[in-house]
Amino acid sequence: MASPQGSRAPLEFGGPLGAAALMLLLPVTMFHLLLVARSGPARLLGPPPYLPGLEELWSPWALLLCLTWLGLQAALYLLPARKVAEGQELKDKSRLRYPINGFQALMLTALLVGLGVSAGLPLSALPEILLPLAFAATLIAFIFSLLLYLKALVAPASALAPGGNSGNLIYDFFLGRELNPRICSFDIKYFCELRPGLIGWVLINLALLMQEAELRGSPSLAMWLVNGFQLLYVGDALWYEEAVLTTMDIIHDGFGFMLAFGDLAWVPFTYSLQAQFLLYHPQPLGWPLASFICLINAVGYYIFRGANSQKNTFRKNPSDPRVADLETISTATGRRLLVSGWWGMVRHPNYLGDLIMALAWSLPCGVFHLLPYFYLLYFTALLVHREDRDERQCLQKYGLAWREYCRRVPYRIVPYVY
Repeated sequence: MASPQGSRAPLEFGGPLGAAALMLLLPVTMFHLLLVARSGPARLLGPPPYLPGLEELWSPWALLLCLTWLGLQAALYLLPARKVAEGQELKDKSRLRYPINGFQALMLTALLVGLGVSAGLPLSALPEILLPLAFAATLIAFIFSLLLYLKALVAPASALAPGGNSGNLIYDFFLGRELNPRICSFDIKYFCELRPGLIGWVLINLALLMQEAELRGSPSLAMWLVNGFQLLYVGDALWYEEAVLTTMDIIHDGFGFMLAFGDLAWVPFTYSLQAQFLLYHPQPLGWPLASFICLINAVGYYIFRGANSQKNTFRKNPSDPRVADLETISTATGRRLLVSGWWGMVRHPNYLGDLIMALAWSLPCGVFHLLPYFYLLYFTALLVHREDRDERQCLQKYGLAWREYCRRVPYRIVPYVY
């Protein structure tokens, strides 16, 4: 075992007490959202309509379904990839290799689901068992996190995450001790980051759309918009899957309860909240307003994709004609910081695009309920916190160059606001 680094690295998320609180609060919030979305008042801040008993939460069939889903996505992960990419350089100067076949997994999943539905698969019944499915996913995340923690106890020091080796069991269990836990060449964190949760999210959305069609004759325009917007987002993430290799989740955070629960439970069951709300609370939506909402989503996606593509192109090849003329700041590490283009507008333009799209996903649900806007509120808090973590790491890594970048680009996410 490596010696704890708690004396060298500041603890995040409020330390052990904050980590313990989040491990309780996050599942409770998820189940609260699932319960109030189907209730009549649908009050985000009010109490849930009732507290479900264990007999309503626990279902061996739901657990089997979750495990089957994970097995299917793992099998698709192991299929020949259209490309194999190298990750960032690790402490021991090595680079891990990753299959880039997430979009392929999405397409094959869509084909299998389509064949299943045509053969009589009752996909529209899925919304009726969201509670036991969420409970099963939470149970899997806890057990998975425990196994990963035990695995990390025998991992070499070079394999540990920068922040997950504090020596405190609760904190390290939450944040994750091992940076890139693998079984042979199967990278567990990379697999969970995009595959089962994101594809599961759009599958739940589709099931909600199909159930609405059964209840009301056809899906509403609002339901179509939510499904379309979020499918575009997931498809984009999987098409540009290689970009995840440079994110904080992959290069900095260990794989513990925070990411395991987030990837396997939080994403599919809370990100589908707008579609859940629309199934139980249909909203009238005309084409003029729908067109305006589509425009908002298009603007958000344009900023999000433009900023991310510019960053990824620059990281791969700063001499690429698409970015060669952009102004940069040299750093002591030998890398350069973009200070023009999208990254000269604000320090995190991709976050700005993300938030604009989050607003567009909520607007089809009307403006008389706060519940569908939970994702926007939560994502704002998440990105502000993530931006703060990222800025502290960049200051530590780039020093004076980062201070100069912040002077040149004073706004963090929203121009002239924040």
